[in-house]
Amino acid sequence: MINIVLVEPRIPQNTGNIGRLCVAGNARLHLIHPLGFCINEKALKRAGMDYWKNLEVYEWQNLQDFWSHHPINHQHFFLSTKANKNYYDAPFQNECFLYFGREDAGLNTEILQKYSKQVYKIPMQKNIRSINLATSVGAVLYEAIRQTELYKNF
Repeated sequence: MINIVLVEPRIPQNTGNIGRLCVAGNARLHLIHPLGFCINEKALKRAGMDYWKNLEVYEWQNLQDFWSHHPINHQHFFLSTKANKNYYDAPFQNECFLYFGREDAGLNTEILQKYSKQVYKIPMQKNIRSINLATSVGAVLYEAIRQTELYKNF
């Protein structure tokens, strides 16, 4: 199972949509606090529709708490517009962890520097700052599914 890790997400509609993607793609969702919304917020549930009840979702106090349960290894991938390598070149495996940062700030620069060999980007035109978080998660999640051939279990 693939793990989507949202680090301090701010927009409930994005998280709701990502929850739907996780259910459709048979992925777990990990939410790293602080969140920019309440987990029971109406906008989150509306975007997640009736899929939210089928979502395997976990909340973590912070990244250190998450990493104490899931230590970083070669199966942790960090997505950032600041990366040099494209996400489709990442060697995804079953049980990998795909990290996405805040909508307004991305992942912490220290994390990107410390794990630079595991940082990937979605290629886009030079004058575009970023794309929607849910769109980004969808692109990378389904590439990981394709690479790991998990779709054969659907």
